[in-house]
Amino acid sequence: MSESSKGFIADALLLGKVIKPHGLRGLLRVWSYARSEASFLAAGSVFLRSAGGEVDEYTVVSVKPHKKFFLMALEGLDSVEKAEAYRGAEIFVKREVLRTEGEDEFFWHEIVGLQVETEQGEPLGTLRRIIPTAGHDIWVAEGPRGEILIPAVFEVVRRVDLEGGRVLIRPVEGLIDLNAHEV
Repeated sequence: MSESSKGFIADALLLGKVIKPHGLRGLLRVWSYARSEASFLAAGSVFLRSAGGEVDEYTVVSVKPHKKFFLMALEGLDSVEKAEAYRGAEIFVKREVLRTEGEDEFFWHEIVGLQVETEQGEPLGTLRRIIPTAGHDIWVAEGPRGEILIPAVFEVVRRVDLEGGRVLIRPVEGLIDLNAHEV
């Protein structure tokens, strides 16, 4: 069932976007910012914010991979006409329902904005964005040397200190000089 309101969802994370309806039974084709459907399923319910700003809460029935997208079934959304109303809608979940798998895993919103420095204390800049790739993410830091691309692998990223607001890296030879360029 849906619960409707106007505006922003308090303490929620943007987890995806509705591309368009799929089929005649109210399925939504979803572009996910999460790596798997597990985040939607674990949340139990999602908030859809339409282009007009209207927010509706729905219980998640199922989420399945489909090509580069997910197909999401929501309780009460049972026709293509109802699903069409959410074309382009943003999908949010409550922050507290999401959990990381281990101590070395972080949500993007937790690390974007942290200061990046080498293990020797050399400041490299602020982590501004993350580029997902098939093998591993690439973290983009902007600072005094310009933009630096950092592979998010254990050999390079040595410590993420959320409380201290910083990331410590051990750059492999040439990483900083090769990747630094003007922003």
